[in-house]
Amino acid sequence: MKVGFNLLLWTTHFVESQFDILTKLKATGYDGVEIPIFDNSDTGHFKKIGQALRDNGLESTAVTVCPDEEHNAISPVAAHRQGALDHLKKVIDCGHAAGIKLLCGPYYQVLGNFSGAFPTETELEHAAEVHRPLADYAQQAGITLAIETLNRFESHLLNTMEQGKAYVKRVNHPNFGTMYDTFHANIEEKNPLAALKDNLDVIRHIHISANDRGTPGKDHCPTRETIALAKAGGYDGYLTIEAFGGSLPDLAAATRVWRAFFSSEEEVYTDGYAFIKSCL
Repeated sequence: MKVGFNLLLWTTHFVESQFDILTKLKATGYDGVEIPIFDNSDTGHFKKIGQALRDNGLESTAVTVCPDEEHNAISPVAAHRQGALDHLKKVIDCGHAAGIKLLCGPYYQVLGNFSGAFPTETELEHAAEVHRPLADYAQQAGITLAIETLNRFESHLLNTMEQGKAYVKRVNHPNFGTMYDTFHANIEEKNPLAALKDNLDVIRHIHISANDRGTPGKDHCPTRETIALAKAGGYDGYLTIEAFGGSLPDLAAATRVWRAFFSSEEEVYTDGYAFIKSCL
């Protein structure tokens, strides 16, 4: 398994003035980073990111979302669903320019946009109609798709790994899987470890995230057991740390960050890495 770090700790749009972060992560021992692709307007910018990654000997995955109702995969409006597909194809173009190998995230609905009801068959099929052609498009770019199930306070379509697996089967594409996140599993799963074991066959990516979004290993998530189970089950992908701070107001609001979870960003990426390596 490889160890990665999600750049959302610092930014939603990684720019050249922040490239020194890559040097610090590489020096810590990381194999790769996870790039947020929320602004997909400039593929040339992501080529620069790709070069910086290569210069630092780092691999990369990426994370994205559906930004608004006009780009919502479960929208009842056909033009909005087409907008979601067009948006996500541009995300793939940016990721390909950066050299990513996997795109994760909850790119099926707008975060925090709820219907007030259980997910419907129509919503699920609308999303699948977006993701099937997207999986083809990503496959041509050499990028695997891994959809993320979120807790009930952030989305309503997919909350549990059981739902995630059922959705992967619905899309029914060899380039489309799901992912596991220790933070969301801590909220939604009756047995987080059983949820990982029972669905490992469709899991393509793993986020290691503390139950409070702080430093992994300084929380109550069964992360050590999670890593051992994944390893025993033959998982050989990334264990990517995802943590959030309060420096980005929009992201802090979206992830409900209302207090400091750690003393510094350095604590998260150094202590988090040491903890994961001790688990491995």
